[in-house]
Amino acid sequence: MPRPPLFQRATVTRIVRETPDARTFVLSPHGGSFTYRAGQFVTFRVTKGDQELLRSYSMSSAPETDTELMTTVKRVPGGQVSNWFIDSVAEGDEVELTEPKGAFCLRETDVPLLGFCGGSGITPVISLAKSALAGSQRRVRLLCADRDRASAIFDAALTELVERYPDRLTVVRHLDDERGFLDPAAIRAFVGDDGDADVYVCGPEPFMSLVETALPGPGQVFIERFNTAPPPAAESSPEVDGQVTIILGHKKATVPRRADETFLESARRAGLTPPFSCESGTCATCIAILVEGTATMRVNDALTEDEVAEGYVLTCQGVPSSPSATVRYE
Repeated sequence: MPRPPLFQRATVTRIVRETPDARTFVLSPHGGSFTYRAGQFVTFRVTKGDQELLRSYSMSSAPETDTELMTTVKRVPGGQVSNWFIDSVAEGDEVELTEPKGAFCLRETDVPLLGFCGGSGITPVISLAKSALAGSQRRVRLLCADRDRASAIFDAALTELVERYPDRLTVVRHLDDERGFLDPAAIRAFVGDDGDADVYVCGPEPFMSLVETALPGPGQVFIERFNTAPPPAAESSPEVDGQVTIILGHKKATVPRRADETFLESARRAGLTPPFSCESGTCATCIAILVEGTATMRVNDALTEDEVAEGYVLTCQGVPSSPSATVRYE
């Protein structure tokens, strides 16, 4: 059975100004409502001239509490897609996006939920918070770090949630212009007696690394990272017997197989520019079908068992396990 198209069209029915440089886009998929979990994200495809750009943005809505699908975008200096959304997208426009994907989701547990959010990192965490508050009796505590009061996303929405769940939701705002940058001591103090909590962390990479290092544990930690560019080239692994062939549109390239090299890495080495987004095995943007040979995936948080059985592979995670292998991007 053919796989549904990766990208679908949706109409932007409403735009909410969250801060001077952040907007929430309310989306109506043309194929009907998406089924998703709080904390997941969609990947948008934006064409600018002859360039195709892919960017992932988290849902700020939650299926338990919101009847509309919403994603929130913050302007990034030099960001081609974020700036296009903020400056060019209007109500009534159509966009292309994938169905929601991702593993930054709630697990079934009664332990408290702690959220550490840096800037727009609040986007998936508010989705998780709404879901946990509406669907369980868990306590939820959020530490939101922002540059200043004007850049605090969802300030009004979080205030309303606190008023609705005064005994179960606590929101602490850390404003850099008033208190300086967040430090390990403040992180440990916020955790307090909730060391066994599930911790969700999202924000700029330095912020996430700081939180991850300072957490006292022993609770489980979930971190959401998005890559927007290929990682620096690693030291080349040795060549082994066989070859890898990549078919991308009208282009076909074959390179010698290298040990432990993914199909995506092989494609880049061949001079191709295949689609990718998260590079963590969660978004399915890099999906291709294996038409020759065999492969294993290091991580697969996006494809169903049936899709894997049909030959689909996440090229950012798929490594050939046969001397010769061929994948075709669809």
